[in-house]
Parts: sequence; structure tokens; C-alpha cells
Amino acid sequence: MNASLFEEDDEANTPLEAEEREQLIPSYITLRRELNEAEQINIADAAKWLAARKRVMLHKKFLRNLHMHMFGQVWKWAGKYRHTPRNIGVDAYRIPMDVAHAIDDAKFWIANDTYSPDEIAIRFSHRLVAIHPFPNGNGRFSRMVGDLIALQLGQPRFSWGSINLVDPNETRKAYVASLHAADAHDIAPLIFFARS
Repeated sequence: MNASLFEEDDEANTPLEAEEREQLIPSYITLRRELNEAEQINIADAAKWLAARKRVMLHKKFLRNLHMHMFGQVWKWAGKYRHTPRNIGVDAYRIPMDVAHAIDDAKFWIANDTYSPDEIAIRFSHRLVAIHPFPNGNGRFSRMVGDLIALQLGQPRFSWGSINLVDPNETRKAYVASLHAADAHDIAPLIFFARS
């Protein structure tokens, strides 16, 4: 059965406001599966864009640019901070300040070897998903940023639970549970999940 495009009970995606839904670019998309495929193609294009650049990742302009490259062929709001409330994340007016604070913290952690490279990457990734700066795509965006920081710090990309390819729903549940643990200041389950 194909899920409708903006099915409200889809736990994998943050619900979009009506004004955000209207900014879908491809007119052929009518099903969630088609949206997922279009976004995945766009994300693969973003990976190619990244490979061709020397990147300065810990900068708000780079982060917004990355989100735009990940979703800009699908959504007009790609790379633009959200202006609407969510049941997750910070209030919209706080997004620029909180992103800047997260960047400053990560720069400090790197400069002072505060944490291991994996923990720095995961802590920053978690901060981004907790802020929820964009209308949607925050999880995929934050995981890609975590991978980029890990690579920049000499570590391999994270697997993000891909060892369990048998049941994607269980993988999603494990990811969400590890995010909730990190929200409660226990980062270890998220680090473990990212390397599983």
C-alpha cells in the first residue's frame, strides 16, 4: 500500500505546515514513496557536491548550503531556517543563535580534545537534530554532518544502524531511543548506534 504524500501519522518525518507543503518543486510527486525517492536522489547529488569541495563544515553558511544541496531540487525552503513551530526542536526565533552556539561548542571541543573524535561528531549531530533548524530533513542532514566531522577528524563514516538491514522499523526505533537518551544527557547509546 502506498502512503499518501503528507500522511500525518508518519513518525519518520516531521509534519509540514500547509505553507511548507506548497513549496514542493516536482509536480509529479503524489505519494510518500515518490517523495522519498526524489529526496534520496537529491541527497546523492549533495554527496557528489561535497566530494568536489574543500569544506569548512563548522560554519552556519556551509551548513545551510549543505541542506540546500541535499533538498533543493525537491523543496523551495531547502537551506532556509524554519519559521514555523514544531513539536520538536527549539522555537524558530532561537535557531540562528542555537546553531551558532553549537558550532562554537564543536570548535572548542576539537581545539581542546574535549571528547574523542566520534563523540565530537555525534554530539554536534545530536545538537543539530535537537535544534531542528529546517522544516524537514533534519535527521538526514544531521547524520551527514556527523559523518563529515568524523571524516575530518580522521575517523570512518558512521553506519547509523545499517547493520540491521533486516528491519528498518527496528533500526528507526533504536535511533529514536538513542536520541532520547542523548536528550537526557546520555550520549553513549547514540555513539553506539552510530557505529552499529
